[in-house]
Amino acid sequence: MLKNYKDLKVWQKSYQLCLDIYKITKDFPLEEKYGLTSQIRRSAVSIPSNIAEGYGRKTTLEYIHSLYIAYGSNCELDTQIQLSFDLGYIKTEDIKKLRENIGEVERMLKALIKSLEGKDSRD
Repeated sequence: MLKNYKDLKVWQKSYQLCLDIYKITKDFPLEEKYGLTSQIRRSAVSIPSNIAEGYGRKTTLEYIHSLYIAYGSNCELDTQIQLSFDLGYIKTEDIKKLRENIGEVERMLKALIKSLEGKDSRD
C-alpha cells in the first residue's frame, strides 16, 4: 500500500533522473547558465514535481492531467538532452545512461496513466 507519492517507483526514478541532470549540467558552458542549462533543469524538476502534485489532487482526472504534464516534460527533457549531446556538452557514456533513464520514466508514466484511465474518473 502506498503511503505517499514518494512510494511510487516512477517518482523515485524521475527524482533520481533529476539529480543526475543537475550533476551533468553543472559542467555545461557558463554561457548556457540561463539558457539550455536552466531549461533542462526545469524540465527535469517538472517530472517528479508533477507526479507528486497529481498524487495530491482530489480526483483521478486531476491526477492523470498532472501525469500528462510530467510526461510532456519528460519528452521535452529528452529533446534537450539530445541537443546538449549534439552540441558537445554531454559525453557519450552519459547520454546513453540518461536516454535509458528517460525511456524508463516514459514507460512507467504511460503504464500509470493507462492504469488510472481504466478507473472511474469520479474517484
